[in-house]
Amino acid sequence: MAHTTTLKVRFYELDPYNHVNHTAYLGYFETARIEALESVGLGMDDMSAAGVHVVVVEAKARFFVPAVGGDTLTIESEVKERRRASSIWEQRMVRGDTLIATLEIRAAVTDLGGKPTRFPADLAEAFSAL
Repeated sequence: MAHTTTLKVRFYELDPYNHVNHTAYLGYFETARIEALESVGLGMDDMSAAGVHVVVVEAKARFFVPAVGGDTLTIESEVKERRRASSIWEQRMVRGDTLIATLEIRAAVTDLGGKPTRFPADLAEAFSAL
């Protein structure tokens, strides 16, 4: 089941064409993933305390129409595949019924030193709710 996050475009995120700058979209998607993780009890502090991080290792973005200043955007975030030490997330950004952008990422689970590792069993169970 997808987690939903709503964000509002701010003036300083716009490019000279009055569109959201392409780099801001990645921040929007990141915020949505963090909120999704927090919704199942996997906040950044919780995972660090458990000795793991979830880090993006690959991203594929697709932009359909521009978001503009003042837009309210909804981002749906869903884990499509979970492996022992990685996951694939799919995210969709919409304005009402209009598809704005999509992002697919591969995220790796690492220990605090950056070495790939498996999710601890209790965290893996919470993660599977996404």
